[in-house]
Amino acid sequence: MTDEEIQEQTEELEQAEESGGDEVAALEDRLLRLAADFENFKKRAARDREEYVTLANERLIGELLPILDDLERALVAAAEHEEAQLEDGVRLVHRSLAALLERHGVQAIETDGMFDPHVHEALLTQPSEAEEGSVIDVIQKGYKLGERVVRPARVVVAAAPQEPEGDG
Repeated sequence: MTDEEIQEQTEELEQAEESGGDEVAALEDRLLRLAADFENFKKRAARDREEYVTLANERLIGELLPILDDLERALVAAAEHEEAQLEDGVRLVHRSLAALLERHGVQAIETDGMFDPHVHEALLTQPSEAEEGSVIDVIQKGYKLGERVVRPARVVVAAAPQEPEGDG
């Protein structure tokens, strides 16, 4: 190999490295742009989610306001000692609120039957003639939104009946 051939090979190698360096720089630039685009997408998606939640809450609040008005009318009736109107007003508010929640997919959790730890919260057990493990009393109703438990039903669960103590 002559000095000229070595010189040509070296120049070609240097040119390849330089052009390869440009390709690497171009790829790095593309990668940085892609990362920036992805960050912008994440921020935009987070803003959109916040906006959807705000709109959903706004609609729900709009539907709750008439119920608040009914409750205020019931309180005025209570202040005027109109017991019959107070009871009617409270019943109206209860029906309105229950209907609103039902329209939005909220359902009361069933409490008839056996204790289910997925939807019930046992506050205490009590000896009972009922089948052991069955729900015998509801302290606080529970609710589900679709299949998701919003609040478990707080219940009293039947325990085995106590054996009478003998005078042995």
